[in-house]
Amino acid sequence: MLKYVNFDIVFQEIPDEVTLAVNISNCPNRCPGCHSPWLREDIGDLLTASAIDGMIGPYLGDITCVCFMGGDGDPGEVARIAAHVKDTYPKDEELDKPGIKTAWYSGCAELPKGFDLKYLDFVKLGPYIESLGGLKSPSTNQKLFRIVPVEDQSGPTQGKTEEEISPDGRYRMVRMAMPRNFLE
Repeated sequence: MLKYVNFDIVFQEIPDEVTLAVNISNCPNRCPGCHSPWLREDIGDLLTASAIDGMIGPYLGDITCVCFMGGDGDPGEVARIAAHVKDTYPKDEELDKPGIKTAWYSGCAELPKGFDLKYLDFVKLGPYIESLGGLKSPSTNQKLFRIVPVEDQSGPTQGKTEEEISPDGRYRMVRMAMPRNFLE
């Protein structure tokens, strides 16, 4: 069960996307220096399919991505809600409709065991370590990945960018560089 505290339309969390960022509470990570310490508390409303549809509705046609900010306490539920978004707002090539992308900001260093990336387009991994900074810092430990099925060879060419293979071997996790001038 996930709870959310609030949401906002943001432009820097996922490069080149207009993102509905949903702040999820009950964070188990307790990162020193966290910019959202109130999200450690068990507060907010249940994040259901109906709740996410209510957030997306007024911005449909304007947003290009939904990002779950947190959810490490119940990653299976993050995957379930992401699946709902992908199924409800799909890409339609006949109508030249892009569909809504999905992203997850996790404070864990690795994906949870058995986690399926099928319904995510982006994943940020890594706890916030104050001395290393966030994603815009050149010394950060955090990594933002674009998720691409292994058989999909479009986009960045293998070997020209940093990438990893997901634990289940089904996805390429292509590291994305955060545009420094955009974030400052």
